[in-house]
Amino acid sequence: MKIRLIKFKSVKSTNDIAIKLIKKKKTQPTLISSEKQTKGRGTMGKKWISQKGNLFISIFFEINQKRINFKQFAILNAFILRKLVSKFISKKIKIKWPNDLLYNKEKICGILQEVISYNQKDYLIVGIGLNTNFSPKNKSFSSTSLKNMINKSINNKKILKNIKNKYEKFLIEIKKFSYKELEKKYKKLK
Repeated sequence: MKIRLIKFKSVKSTNDIAIKLIKKKKTQPTLISSEKQTKGRGTMGKKWISQKGNLFISIFFEINQKRINFKQFAILNAFILRKLVSKFISKKIKIKWPNDLLYNKEKICGILQEVISYNQKDYLIVGIGLNTNFSPKNKSFSSTSLKNMINKSINNKKILKNIKNKYEKFLIEIKKFSYKELEKKYKKLK
């Protein structure tokens, strides 16, 4: 299933753009990317530090919560992103449930999921902040970047393409397979 790609130079939040598109009835599966976020959001109202040079995206698509619910998607999204990041580095990436990827207890990725109901349909928005080239300074936790881990600059376009391709396959799979089958498939690291 094809995912539309929309790129921005700067937005307040890629998740906010996703919400606006859904409310404007532009509901085909979409990936929104921005070079910069001025008001990136984390879970529980926390701020996501969006340092230019890192990757900030949101993907949204219609879901059937009777088939796979919000909490199950949180698990699957963490597994998918861990698997994607692990392709770029050979180091062990841990999941801090439900929404962070860590390396040596330092955050490299945050995931913010939101469900928006519109016209009797539910849409899942998956916001992803991935520290590719910079490690934002945060008082609450320490962070790292993929660049720090492998000692070379990261091509965000390559990672964005990989994420888009993986989610295009995933959108087909969520119609074919049960949650348990998908969990088993994506739980494997490689």
